[in-house]
Amino acid sequence: MITAETVQVNHCSTKVTGGVGFLIKSWPTNPSPQTRPRFMLILGIETSCDETGVALLDDERGLLAHALYSQVEVHADYGGVVPELASRDHVRKLLPLCDQVLADAGKSRADIEGIAYTAGPGLVGALMVGGSVAHALGYALDIPVLGVHHMEGHLLAPMLEDNPPAFPFVALLVSGGHTQLVRVDAIGEYEMLGESVDDAAGEAFDKAAKMLGLDYPGGPRVAALAENGREGRYRFPRPMTDRPGLDFSFSGLKTFTLNTVNAAKEAGEFDEQVKADIALAFEAAVVDTLTIKCRRALEQTGCKRLVIAGGVSANKRLRAGLEKMTAKLGGSVFYARPEFCTDNGAMIAYAGAQRLRKGQKDGERIVAVPRWPMDSLPSVNEPRANGLVD
Repeated sequence: MITAETVQVNHCSTKVTGGVGFLIKSWPTNPSPQTRPRFMLILGIETSCDETGVALLDDERGLLAHALYSQVEVHADYGGVVPELASRDHVRKLLPLCDQVLADAGKSRADIEGIAYTAGPGLVGALMVGGSVAHALGYALDIPVLGVHHMEGHLLAPMLEDNPPAFPFVALLVSGGHTQLVRVDAIGEYEMLGESVDDAAGEAFDKAAKMLGLDYPGGPRVAALAENGREGRYRFPRPMTDRPGLDFSFSGLKTFTLNTVNAAKEAGEFDEQVKADIALAFEAAVVDTLTIKCRRALEQTGCKRLVIAGGVSANKRLRAGLEKMTAKLGGSVFYARPEFCTDNGAMIAYAGAQRLRKGQKDGERIVAVPRWPMDSLPSVNEPRANGLVD
């Protein structure tokens, strides 16, 4: 297990002063209020996995433009993401998307005042593509660049909405690679309350989709199929809800789903209606499990505000369940619009802007961190002139 003390960093840099390479001028290690930069226009770059996202964020006017290219068709034949293909496609698409976003906003590269890119977690090759482009542009334009945490981007995505949550709050980060409950007191002030000990909820959705013969990506397809399911036809377990604690486990639910599918096949009953019934039972089990854990987290922390973020947060049944639960507790739930639930450049631009505005920036290295605990991040107010990873 990689802990905050043993974070693995992949980096590319040069130590030759004035030589060619990805070097940008550093702000003072402890900048005074007079020397801290005030950024107005931030370019956000997201390349952590299979989607290339770019956005342009104005510090005062908000989001000016954003664009997203999905690699779903590239990976569909393989039933999942192929890292090498993902990296190659990011290389092809990233710069054209940057130019498209700038054109849509009526801006040029010379107008950019800071760049934020996803430094991790994610596929190391894909991360290096975004980091390399960000640092190359930063060097050419002589502007600060910062590698930000992918999940912090998701966590802060609801801040892009008209009614953003106030601190403190509990966040449920639920995606293909992560299922976590976090207490959030401020940007960079995170307390991990619970996380998955095996498969993330999004991974469980994808694996259930394969069992049901559905195409990649599985999560949205399972949810769509569940719309036609019959309530009560199957009852799946709600894992780890019969014991104290806020951790998650979805591997047992995956096995239960497989056994149910195999039993239906052996009985000659695996038709489209039965598939829909299984999809509904699976989705209901995941939603109930997440809802129960979120209620516990709110009661444990005393918080009244819940944020849900990540790709699975777009699930309609999950949103409805959490809204009903928080209303009973006298609280409220916040989430981003569907297009900002999945990976996107807007969330990276926003997260980066909060830290760039405080003078935090990368040093010489292009940072790519495949595994990166979010609770190891420094506070937004901590002076950092050499990136967010020590």
